[in-house]
Amino acid sequence: MAVEVVAPMPGTIAEILVEVGDNVRTDEELVILEAMKMENPIVAPADGTVKEIKVAEEDKVDTNQVLLVLE
Repeated sequence: MAVEVVAPMPGTIAEILVEVGDNVRTDEELVILEAMKMENPIVAPADGTVKEIKVAEEDKVDTNQVLLVLE
């Protein structure tokens, strides 16, 4: 079952810490989102494999925008 990881707030993608095919564990950092001059780690909500990354570094994102998909 696919799990979408979404942005909790608007901001800019500062860094992507995973690649498609990586296995991740719950609470592992996936993406760093820069918002309000702070770096906010976006973590995995569940164990899984990175199926798709829908953003690139320096992309501007909105609240609830899908950042990546775990399987």
